[in-house]
Amino acid sequence: MATRHQARTAVVGLLYAYDLGNQNIAKFSDEILEEDKIRNKQREFSHSLFNGTIENLEMIDKEIEKHLTEWDYETIGKVEKSILRLGAYEILIAKTDRAIIINEAVELAKELADEKSPKFINGVLDAIGK
Repeated sequence: MATRHQARTAVVGLLYAYDLGNQNIAKFSDEILEEDKIRNKQREFSHSLFNGTIENLEMIDKEIEKHLTEWDYETIGKVEKSILRLGAYEILIAKTDRAIIINEAVELAKELADEKSPKFINGVLDAIGK
């Protein structure tokens, strides 16, 4: 059975594809999640995260942008942006415990992004959560 971490990893992939311009990725999400063996409750969890993030994308992006001090939002890498969007959604809308989400986002950044990303993502999500 897949873990919530694996579900979030898959959601980052879906958000990444969406950001690349694949607006129809939601139609294929079940197949993508099945490939990653994300089923049952974790699949429902993944769908709720992905759909919730997309539905609130404009507000989430504004919130992220507000907390960038030395970065231009347009220059942030797409993987980092996907992780930030998911984390911001979970903190601001899903109201998941901030410490858990920041830790998850940092772990995702360590796995999926470059070596500077975990610290950057930690700082932005910490600011959003305050």
